[in-house]
Order: sequence, then C-alpha cells, then structure tokens
Amino acid sequence: LPASKLSSCCDYALFKEGILPRWEDNRNKLGSRWLLSIDKQLRHFELDRLWLEMLLCLVGNCFEEYSGEVCGAVVNICTKRDKIALWTNEAEDKAGVMQIGQIYKERLGIPTKTILGYQAHADTAAKSNNLANKFVV
Repeated sequence: LPASKLSSCCDYALFKEGILPRWEDNRNKLGSRWLLSIDKQLRHFELDRLWLEMLLCLVGNCFEEYSGEVCGAVVNICTKRDKIALWTNEAEDKAGVMQIGQIYKERLGIPTKTILGYQAHADTAAKSNNLANKFVV
C-alpha cells in the first residue's frame, strides 16, 4: 500500500536491524531527526515519490561515510501535514548531521528554499514547547 493511501495517524517505518522506531531505543536515545513536513494537498502528488526515494537512500547507504549514524526513517500520515523523518543516532556530530541533511535534501529533490529542521528526540519526547531546530539545511 503506498504511503499516500494510509489512514490518518498511521505510519510506515524502515530501520536497521535491531533498532526500533522509538525514541527510547538505545540506538536512538541520543539522536535526532531531520524532518520534512508535506502539506496534505501534495500527498497524492509527492508523498509516495519522496518516501520511495528515502527508502532507496536507506537501502543504498547513500549517506556515505555517515551511513553508520543513520538509524532509519518514518513517514507519518497526519490530518493537516504528512511528515518524513530521517532518524540518526548522534545529535552532537555537527559535521555528520549536516552532511546527512544535505544528502537527504539533495536526493529527495527538495527545493533549496524549503527548510529541513533537525530536532532532538529528547525535546520531542518531552513534548517541549521549545521545539527549536538544532540545525537546518
């Protein structure tokens, strides 16, 4: 079933073997995610293409020397906006995080004016009101 056909509040996830798509997983605890929000009007035009490209990036280890920092990805189908998040295991390696974000943006063909934000899992899990992006590309 394509991601665009999922019911609202459903998601797909693809993670490396042994890593669960949860903030509490030991390989995710200290990590963060690059987050792309997609307006629901674009769901049927772009979401499936973007998710497929993300899957190909994961399977093909396209993140070069930083592929070891990538844990997996999730596509969330929501009422107002859909999201594709690329999860990493190390939020403090700025060089690696930025390289991963640049490759993510480039491979998915995301326009340069579109901002991808990098959010710490700890802030998201705490439902912090200050969900400021740690980094942006």
